[in-house]
Amino acid sequence: MYPEIFLPLHGEHQAHNAAVALAAVEAFFGAGADRQLDIEAIRSGFASVIIPGRLERVRSAPAVFLDAAHNPHGAAALAETLQSEFDFRRLVGVISVMGDKDVAGILGALEPAFDEIVVTHNGSPRAMETDALAGIALEIFGEDRVVVAPTLLDAVETATAMVEEAAEDGGAEGFSGTGIVITGSVVTAGAARTLFGKDPQ
Repeated sequence: MYPEIFLPLHGEHQAHNAAVALAAVEAFFGAGADRQLDIEAIRSGFASVIIPGRLERVRSAPAVFLDAAHNPHGAAALAETLQSEFDFRRLVGVISVMGDKDVAGILGALEPAFDEIVVTHNGSPRAMETDALAGIALEIFGEDRVVVAPTLLDAVETATAMVEEAAEDGGAEGFSGTGIVITGSVVTAGAARTLFGKDPQ
């Protein structure tokens, strides 16, 4: 019905969300098979979509993404997208989760996507304490894949050093294929946006 629509978002779930949004707009305007919406308006609208904190790239070398996944379902969607749409040779997760969430479920869903993780505290009084988060992470990822950092800034710096090491080992490839994903809660994504000079929204 609307061919060749570009959506600058990652993940099959985002394509599904876009289709639902388009159906809602069609219903609102009474559009359908007999009366379509303006295709150029649709193309323009979808091409300009930005969702802060949803696999949002905030740096390129190394690649740093933010994602506000805060439950097992969101973490599974993030992990699936990272594995299906990217080809990282080393991917480090920076993770801080709220204490009232299904932390084991979130970490279990993320485990296949990350080579290592840096667990930390995002500064919120609601965040799980770093030692408790590290304990759960060690059970899921194993001790060789978990690093602890006291603050989000420390965690980002630690993760950056980890991917820089991989970049040096990669020779001519450099940072190509290395990345960092900061995730675990909306608060974590917002705090990370601030660290990277963006509005926390």
